[in-house]
Amino acid sequence: MKISVVRFVGMTLLVIFIIGFLIPENRMIPVQCASSNDWNKDTFWYEPWGTAGVHKGIDVFAKSGTPVLAPTNVWVLYQGELPKGGKVVVALGPKWRLHYFAHLAEVSTSAGAILFSGDELGSVGDTGNAQGKQPHLHYSIVSLIPLPWLIDGSTQGFKKAFYMNPIEYLN
Repeated sequence: MKISVVRFVGMTLLVIFIIGFLIPENRMIPVQCASSNDWNKDTFWYEPWGTAGVHKGIDVFAKSGTPVLAPTNVWVLYQGELPKGGKVVVALGPKWRLHYFAHLAEVSTSAGAILFSGDELGSVGDTGNAQGKQPHLHYSIVSLIPLPWLIDGSTQGFKKAFYMNPIEYLN
């Protein structure tokens, strides 16, 4: 009896894991009306970058209050405030990837919400350690499944097994 319960739980978890890779990814830039001209192509993994050492995302610049959109279908896991990120949203997307949105002026979603590609989740701002700087969205993508072939010899290069380049993701 115990073994059949363990098998059932194991199979259920395997099915859930596989489904995470089958959910479609309709990718789009997460700031309304933004293009690749609105970020510096050299900021992903730029160093030195404050106490973090390297910049593990991109900053998409826009006017304060510009809508921030879900770049793909996501499930919002967290919305709140963090010291560096200010007002933030963390969402789980297809292929077991976490999407992190920081420095928001306002958050217009809540934990547990399911958003589809293009749904509004907040607005561009300058909260957290971006206060007093040009308004922008800090956007990072973290893979929960390690991608060891992306590790390189750069500073903190082992973290590239988890932090994905948003520029490559959006192209």
